[in-house]
Amino acid sequence: MSKSIKTLFRFKEFNIHQNKTAMKIGTDGVLLGAWTSIKNHPNSILDIGTGTGVIALQLAQRTDAEVIDAIEIEDNAFEQAVENFEQSQWNNRLFCYHASLSEFVNEIEEKYDLIISNPPFYTDNYKSNNNERNIARCTDSLSFKELLESVSILLNKKGVFSVIIPFKEKDNFIKIATNYKLYINKICDVKGNVNTDFKRSLLEFSFSDNSTILQELIIEIERHIYTKEYSALLKDFYLKM
Repeated sequence: MSKSIKTLFRFKEFNIHQNKTAMKIGTDGVLLGAWTSIKNHPNSILDIGTGTGVIALQLAQRTDAEVIDAIEIEDNAFEQAVENFEQSQWNNRLFCYHASLSEFVNEIEEKYDLIISNPPFYTDNYKSNNNERNIARCTDSLSFKELLESVSILLNKKGVFSVIIPFKEKDNFIKIATNYKLYINKICDVKGNVNTDFKRSLLEFSFSDNSTILQELIIEIERHIYTKEYSALLKDFYLKM
């Protein structure tokens, strides 16, 4: 029984197998998949660094997008994402590319209505002995600059880019984005509970320099007792919400 808990994560409308990939399901990715705005009714979506494929699957559930592409450079994670896509009810709309972001940018001519990414963000100081985990977590495998430059190339003129990063990196990330004429439209700072510091920031960018919407999200009131805002955001995905 313990093995199935570790390797299979059940959501309301799809399952995630995660026995092959070093990075398992986490709050960051699921939050991004639920928070990302779909108000522009995207017909084409790109998930950069898809991992298990969970964010792409969330967007498949939430939208009628005909094209949902994903990129994954790490071998085992790519295989895992393909498996999860194929076993989902939206397998005719999901496709995963085994490539680096730079390779993808050079080969793909299409532009996307929505781009999403839960990018690597740890520096050398946080590296482990697990190379697959390092690829998924460390910024030297995909820098913020490369990510934002690539997004500026792949995003439609009226498209939206949505990302989750460490709170402490927020200002720097927004500054880099402006170099590529990507402007911050919405910010949601996330903390575990009311007594902790902000840990993550959910950010939405576009090519339109509009006023910025500021939000805050607290996940728990106390251990395993979630705020109504967090529950409302995740209720369509988690089985126990």
